[in-house]
Amino acid sequence: MARKFFVGGNWKMNGNKKEINDIVEFLKAGPLDPNVEVVVGCPSIYLTYTKSILPSNVFISAQNTYKVPKGAFTGEISPAMLVDNGIPWVILGHSERRNVFGENDELIAEKVIACIGEKLEEREANKTEEVVFRQTKAIADKIKSWDNVVLAYEPVWAIGTGKTASPQQAQEVHDKLRAWFTKNVSQTVSESLRIIYGGSVTADNAQELAKEKDIDGFLVGGASLKPDFVKIVNAKQ
Repeated sequence: MARKFFVGGNWKMNGNKKEINDIVEFLKAGPLDPNVEVVVGCPSIYLTYTKSILPSNVFISAQNTYKVPKGAFTGEISPAMLVDNGIPWVILGHSERRNVFGENDELIAEKVIACIGEKLEEREANKTEEVVFRQTKAIADKIKSWDNVVLAYEPVWAIGTGKTASPQQAQEVHDKLRAWFTKNVSQTVSESLRIIYGGSVTADNAQELAKEKDIDGFLVGGASLKPDFVKIVNAKQ
């Protein structure tokens, strides 16, 4: 079955109302490839505001959530709260949540959806497969339905560093992940699950990455704050 190309923009801890207005203007101007699902992840304090002004062909995402509907967890927001506010997506398990805030595989898995990826020292030690398979298994053990899941492979060494996995390096990991799903989940999930790439994706490298058969889109960081994001969305054209 055909997998719809997916491009997510992770604004991280950036933006104010004026800057968000500017981003929304270039998203509206586009034009954005209608065959691409476009999602932007903004800071929680701006979720409702951003959702109210986004064009209808761009969806909103939170950047994190806790694993339970409600409770004594000061400073957190829950999946139920996101749904109540019409927020259909959330980015979970981003490398910054893992490595800056100390979230482990188990916590992220309990949240259900996760970004995965190895550190530089793990790649250099030939542990890429070991790491991403471990992280993926933790997720798979918790998921009941994969219908609304997008898995993002983000090598930590390529996030915000200007270094990007070559199209061949990224494709190799995506291909091995798909084989892992065939063996450990099902052939159907392996063929239908969108596995996207994140890590210093730019307008200059997006087209080459998009040519690889198992790269189903991108999770974009800093470039999603700039008009070049439109070129990344349109990389398959």
